[in-house]
Amino acid sequence: METLDWIVIGAFSLALIGIIVWVMKQKQNDSADYFLGGRDATWIAIGASIFASNIGSEHLIGLAGAGASSGMAMAHWEIQGWMILILGWVFVPFYSRSMVFTMPEFLERRYNSQSRSILSVISLISYVLTKVAVTVYAGGLVFQQVFGIESLWGVDFFWIAAIGLVLITALYTIIGGMKSVLYTSVLQTPILLIGSLVILALGLKELGGWDELMRIAGAQPVNEFGNTMTNLIRSNSDGDFPWLGALIGSAVIGFWYWCTDQFIVQRVLSGKNQKESRRGSIFGAYLKLLPVFLFLIPGMIAYALHQKTGSFLPLMDNGLHNADAAFPTLVAKLLPAGMKGLVVCGILAALMSSLASLFNSSAMLFTIDFYKRFKPKTSEKKLVVIGQIATVVIVVLGILWIPIMRSVGDVLYAYLQDVQSVLAPGIAAAFLLGITWKRTSAKAGMWGLIAGMVIGLTRLGAKVLYSSIAGNAGFASVKEWAAANGVNDLFYNIFYNINWLFFSGWMLLFCIVLIIAVSLFTKAPSEEKIRGLVFGTSTKEQLAETRASWNRWDVLHSCIILAITVAFYIYFW
Repeated sequence: METLDWIVIGAFSLALIGIIVWVMKQKQNDSADYFLGGRDATWIAIGASIFASNIGSEHLIGLAGAGASSGMAMAHWEIQGWMILILGWVFVPFYSRSMVFTMPEFLERRYNSQSRSILSVISLISYVLTKVAVTVYAGGLVFQQVFGIESLWGVDFFWIAAIGLVLITALYTIIGGMKSVLYTSVLQTPILLIGSLVILALGLKELGGWDELMRIAGAQPVNEFGNTMTNLIRSNSDGDFPWLGALIGSAVIGFWYWCTDQFIVQRVLSGKNQKESRRGSIFGAYLKLLPVFLFLIPGMIAYALHQKTGSFLPLMDNGLHNADAAFPTLVAKLLPAGMKGLVVCGILAALMSSLASLFNSSAMLFTIDFYKRFKPKTSEKKLVVIGQIATVVIVVLGILWIPIMRSVGDVLYAYLQDVQSVLAPGIAAAFLLGITWKRTSAKAGMWGLIAGMVIGLTRLGAKVLYSSIAGNAGFASVKEWAAANGVNDLFYNIFYNINWLFFSGWMLLFCIVLIIAVSLFTKAPSEEKIRGLVFGTSTKEQLAETRASWNRWDVLHSCIILAITVAFYIYFW
């Protein structure tokens, strides 16, 4: 890092402080102001916030690392961002009419209070133990590598970077609430885009162009079925990313994440009307087409440069290249003075925006879905204070979890996609049938959520159990241990041996069938309870409001996004 880099970082920090000071001067009169920015966000702020909130450590570390190790395989999850269009076109009208603050609150309106509690607990635990923890953990690692500092003032620089990132982000989130998240995203998103595009351009220039990347990556096999790093669609016998499983699994996770997860939907709920919310989701879908090119392909470039030079990426203790170091290594080795500072700002922006969104969403879930339910007469100003206190508690929990993350970080990070694949199906089934089938009963939605949670925890428990037993027995993999010990029972085959992507699809189907079956044997909801919350129950006035909120340009842009998605699949087939 040179003087010019620090000047750029200083300028970014001043701009960020300016926005936060401006937000502080805005009145936070009630919980709607604090958690949803007063419900007056425009499409630009919504779309930028969706994108900036989504881009976190899983992209800077995980996606670039996936590109350096397995090529295009993980692109399915990024290109499924077109599902933001389903949020805008299908779900926004129902969420808007219900005037809810949280997704658990919507389930209570549609089903019952038990469903609300179940989703609130699942969401809060998963946010604190996975998203917050991993973002903080990876943030410390990224800055330690980018700055090249092992220790400062006798303290491991990892701790300084990780805790500093948490405290700075928490400060402006606690002070400004959702407005801080939205308006800092407007600054952070273009910086992140510019910085990552520079990495892409300089990486390709260093390597010798796109054709050279395709040549090197296309010559690297990833399985015994003839697929290479450039293949998005891989043999259905591939152990990690069979094409049918990848399409099904990424769609299930994508639907849950983009259409029902509080972390993302909260940005849309802050829109001033259906028109702004829908256009914000369309803008967010456009931006979501970019991460494959901004992070995954640079990871592939880092791999290709390592193949060419033999020493581009740092090596691990086992002698293999460290794929997770791909993006920070590109920053450290390729960027000139000034540009390195800009990209560091982009990385900082991505991590801070993602963390700020997590803090705000988690605090909102606690305040609205727990505190306000038990103390409904609490004043609006006190709810804001409770939200700020909740944010502080979540920050403390995140910091306390860092040592555990650091000790088992690689293991836990490897399981993150598994966590999402088993978290998604039950929730997705409850929301999907909740808005499409009037007959779906309250007990059916509740049991769909419970079944999804139980099956998911069983799957995760089985993975941890079998991995632990195999490791302690000295086997390189669970399958080797199972073959040596004749383990082939029903539990092992269902809860461990099925590919995680196919398991997610079968789990969604099971939860849907369960919800339908329970609905047919339980009392149907009244027309009054579900009016405006399910297809076929909206009033003429509600339908007219929704129709007036879009025009042919919204349809055209949605079609363009779908066409780009199809073209991407065709090119990397």
